[in-house]
Amino acid sequence: MEPTKVYFTNLRTNPSLNLQKKLVLLIKKAGIDNIHFDKKLTAIKIHFGEPGNLAYLRPNFAATIVKYVLQKGGKPFLTDSNTLYSGARSNAVDHLKAASENGYNPLVTNCPVIIADGLRGADYKEIKIDQEICKTAKIGKAIADADILISMNHFKGHELTGFGGALKNIGMGSASVGGKLELHSSSSPTIQENNCTGCRICEKNRAHDAITVGKDNIAHIDYYKCIGCGQCVAVCQYDAASVVWQGAAELVGKKIAEYSFAALKDKPNFHINFILDVSPDCDCWHYNDYPIVPNLGIAASIDPVALDQACADMVKKAPALPGSKICDSHAHDTLEGKDKFRLAHPSSLWEDGLTHAEKIGLGTRNYEIVNLDV
Repeated sequence: MEPTKVYFTNLRTNPSLNLQKKLVLLIKKAGIDNIHFDKKLTAIKIHFGEPGNLAYLRPNFAATIVKYVLQKGGKPFLTDSNTLYSGARSNAVDHLKAASENGYNPLVTNCPVIIADGLRGADYKEIKIDQEICKTAKIGKAIADADILISMNHFKGHELTGFGGALKNIGMGSASVGGKLELHSSSSPTIQENNCTGCRICEKNRAHDAITVGKDNIAHIDYYKCIGCGQCVAVCQYDAASVVWQGAAELVGKKIAEYSFAALKDKPNFHINFILDVSPDCDCWHYNDYPIVPNLGIAASIDPVALDQACADMVKKAPALPGSKICDSHAHDTLEGKDKFRLAHPSSLWEDGLTHAEKIGLGTRNYEIVNLDV
């Protein structure tokens, strides 16, 4: 397969060219004008950020894309689906409040925010895809009903999938609550009892009351309640909570690829990755850790697979930031050329998801970088 062009711009600016203007130049070079927007309902899929987490994308970037779509005659709306885990975005009322607090409101972005799967996450369309694992996919109705999909993705680490980029934002993010359950359900966390200190942070952040610290001062998981959301793995500071993958890491990545296929099915689509504030974990948490690499820039493509592969390679080549999570045991090594996401989450198998996405025809891992700054 011929390489797909991935367009990239760094973060250098000058008095006549700020980042918002550079973003417009980037998307135009990357081919957004090949999409016919006139009178089309355009879903701009974005993560609004969990309150307390400050690594999410600035709403100013979304406002720039909204303005461009409006100029082309489109009808844009910002959207995301409710979360499976307990938090500030698990229902539409709280989700809209969180989005507004983080600047995603009509006063800032000049377009509405619509929670894709409704009030309680049950408003979805079951899209037939007949893929290897998922025969159908439960996609939030507002996304499924949209004419066009643009993804704006904060490219960062993720405790389950290694990193979160275009495919994670589209596949997991477009899934209804029931769809997210299907995506997560193969992951089975376990407790390494020798590492557990009984600090109860997992208990405080649990979903569905599935983990409890017992009288023995050790966390225990009720597997009848556990849905494999990964919260305990993410918050544990002592490597006590871990995932017994048994092939599940590969399976989750494949499912995300198939759900991305469903969300993009029969829709013109376009994708933008922001390699900024590359925190080791997801924006779903109410905090964000120190970035693992410097801010690199913004990339865009018509191909979400090529885009994610290119951005992963850029992060791999970048030096690690001293003092970040991945430098704790590599204090005197820049880690250039090392897989930063694998260092942050050793059990992750992010390559498998991209390989499967390529296999099912979602895109190609073969890319060519077009640097707009040279």
